Amino acid sequence: MSKEITVGILSLQGSVIEHERSLKRAGIRSVLVNDVQTLYSADGLILPGGESTTLGKLLRLFGILEPLKDRIEQGMPVFGTCAGLILLAKEIEGESPHLATMDICVRRNAYGRQLDSFETKAVIPEFSDKPLDLVFIRAPWIEKTYGNARVLAELNGHVVAARQENMLVTSFHPELTDDTTVHKYFADMVRAYAG
Repeated sequence: MSKEITVGILSLQGSVIEHERSLKRAGIRSVLVNDVQTLYSADGLILPGGESTTLGKLLRLFGILEPLKDRIEQGMPVFGTCAGLILLAKEIEGESPHLATMDICVRRNAYGRQLDSFETKAVIPEFSDKPLDLVFIRAPWIEKTYGNARVLAELNGHVVAARQENMLVTSFHPELTDDTTVHKYFADMVRAYAG
């Protein structure tokens, strides 16, 4: 029997409820994280889609930024979707980094405005051999990976998913589909960490 884990969802802004629903569908216990105390109650953390600049400001305002960075650097698994990906990047084109823990350079809103949002399907072997629904909303892409970051998926020549040790990122929003494959993959990362 696998260890019971608690996956936190940063609940300051963004697609919090959607991630909560996905974890529930996957049978994974979750907690909403909006302060340092709840941050330490989680075995892993999802940084949801939203507005990265706003999330960065709120992380600082609520005193969560440095404790979160410390937990990530100590090995706590973290999964950033869309804006969450931007929060983890060491380099952001035209902007100062936030957590700066992952060896990636990111372009914000690379796919354009809200009107340019789209859905597609693709096989991402790291997650599954079946095609996954990929939802992109004002999505970033990864301009380059370096150091220990490795590419998990590309779409039209742009990196849209990557992993570096305990950090997982996607440009797309798996929480906006009925498929829990990516959330289950992240939960396995958390279980491995929680031992």
